Amino acid sequence: MTPAIKLLEKKKCKFEVHKYDHDPACTNFGEEAAVKLNLDKNRVFKTLLVELTPKELVVCVIPVSKQLSLKEVASAFKVKKALMANKDEAQKTTGYLLGGISPLGQKKRLKTIVDKLAFNYDTIYVSGGKRGLDIELNPQDLKLILDAKEFEISV
Repeated sequence: MTPAIKLLEKKKCKFEVHKYDHDPACTNFGEEAAVKLNLDKNRVFKTLLVELTPKELVVCVIPVSKQLSLKEVASAFKVKKALMANKDEAQKTTGYLLGGISPLGQKKRLKTIVDKLAFNYDTIYVSGGKRGLDIELNPQDLKLILDAKEFEISV
């Protein structure tokens, strides 16, 4: 059981766990989840860490079918610039391995922003905290548990 699942259970949130066989050769983790779970890529969300200036990490949750707009992230957090976080820093801060970073149950609680597109669906899929494990939940529950902002951050 991952920290993400433990957090959802503690919060008494309704969710469903979906497992699939992760291919170690695959590096496009979100796309792999969508294909292997036979899901619409717009409903599967990836968790990205972004560094704001001055050196503050934030979590961005966007559909795997989209690209992150660093300009929009900077605007959402009212800073001049946003950069993708260093992979090692992302892993160290969240406690999760790349490709299994969940927005839930991270080692250090970070400010989080969920793309507005998530709220077009009754449920979305996010990483469950390891490769080959996704969690299906209501996007409003995700927003509430993480005290997340809702903003258009993908293109």
